[in-house]
Amino acid sequence: MNKKLFVFLILMMSLSLLGIIFVQGYWISNSYKTKDEQFSSTVKNSLLNVSRAIQERELDEYYYIYSDIVDSLGNPEQITVNELLYAIRDDRNQEKSVFYNSILSEDFKLSTNIFDTEIDSIKFKRITNRREEIKIKDAIDGAEEAVTRFETLSRLTDFEKKQFESAFKNISEKKPIHQRVSKEEIETNLKKELEERGIISPFEYAVFSKSLATKVQSDNFELDPDNTYSAPLFVNEDLKTQYQLFVSFPEKKQEVLNSILGMAVLSLIFTGVIVLAYSSALSQLFKQRQISQIKTDFINNMTHEFKTPIATINLALDALNNPKVKDNKEFLTRYLGMIRDENRRMHAQVENVLRISKLEKNELDLPKERLKLHDIIENAVSHVGLIVEDRGGYVKTHFGALKSSVLANDSHLTNVVVNILDNGIKYSEDEPKIDVYTENVKNTIILKIRDQGIGMTKGVQKKIFEKFYREHTGDIHNVKGHGLGLAYVKRILEDHDAEIYVESEKDKGSTFIIKLHLIS
Repeated sequence: MNKKLFVFLILMMSLSLLGIIFVQGYWISNSYKTKDEQFSSTVKNSLLNVSRAIQERELDEYYYIYSDIVDSLGNPEQITVNELLYAIRDDRNQEKSVFYNSILSEDFKLSTNIFDTEIDSIKFKRITNRREEIKIKDAIDGAEEAVTRFETLSRLTDFEKKQFESAFKNISEKKPIHQRVSKEEIETNLKKELEERGIISPFEYAVFSKSLATKVQSDNFELDPDNTYSAPLFVNEDLKTQYQLFVSFPEKKQEVLNSILGMAVLSLIFTGVIVLAYSSALSQLFKQRQISQIKTDFINNMTHEFKTPIATINLALDALNNPKVKDNKEFLTRYLGMIRDENRRMHAQVENVLRISKLEKNELDLPKERLKLHDIIENAVSHVGLIVEDRGGYVKTHFGALKSSVLANDSHLTNVVVNILDNGIKYSEDEPKIDVYTENVKNTIILKIRDQGIGMTKGVQKKIFEKFYREHTGDIHNVKGHGLGLAYVKRILEDHDAEIYVESEKDKGSTFIIKLHLIS
């Protein structure tokens, strides 16, 4: 895939994911604000209803007293009568109906001692409605007119109640607040109103008089601007009051959050799944791209590895066709040996690739038997001895382990040691100097292979056992190989239930540590 297109797709996917996360965050934030506003609106309505109920209760309480004694009052100070008269004639029935509607207004003064106030009296009007209907039937043949009367009297109690309410609101202000409303009444009404509206959060309350707290309050009330709501209490005729009912909700935030918690958690879970899937897909994309690049490097390296032996074989074959060489047994033996060696090199390269492939598919059969690790090490050292000597270096063994019997596959475990030794030789810029140590630790044998080569960084140490990985040092071919040796080593050791570590420092060499289980 084109690099620019790859970067563009990654950028678009990342922006889309960020957009989804932003939308989810905005939705959760907006839902919280909406629920908070709903909570506030519900509480305010509940407070107004409670305030209204308390005020109406007080008014009804005293109006009942008023209504019981109003009929027992003496003569009014003044009487006013308003009368309405109208008549209707029915010619069909020879009847005439006359309607009288009178309103009797009587002015009284009512002593306020019964209301425990400091005002002497309340002026009010007692209103009586008198309705009378007279039906007059015309006389027939000199007979007298037939007259029928219907009369009803009724008190206009609604009107009286309104005028009493108007007067009482002004005089009731003289009483102290704790005599007008109790803590139990406020708490009961508040709890009922809030529960009817679905609010079960605990609350605290208090009645304030002109910004000062009164005795009417709960034990743990605190005036918190963020969680406290208020409503006027005992509003007078001029819509003024000196009292405010405050209610605070210490756990308001938790209740509002709980109301959206279910959907918010689901939203976060699904968003998390999307983020996880995206990061996994992105990781796989980068890994596949890296593997593609590594495979390209591997093919280049493998091609380079095959190019030299193929060229050598071709030259040897051309030389064998030379008549002078055909008759010279020394040259003939030499060139045939070169062909055999180069062919063996190519065969070894192919075998490494096939072994890794079989290991990946768990198809490699590794029969194991009781072996001496020291014998395997000696055999491996002999494989690389000529190369080391040719470069003027050495491989020294320091066998400190008294026991070295392990359950292993001779061929593959030898290849493991050879690969590590070969690795130390290839990455030594000067003559290779390698020391091999063994020691027993409890029921294990520790094998350490230490070289004095170029070493490696911490980052490289984490990747050297990955398939196809090779550290780049500028020229991709400055060290021969194709990144399969140490991957093969790790897989073989895993099959032997063994462990391998590396300790290294740049320009100070590396130490490969192998830990195998002993058998008795």
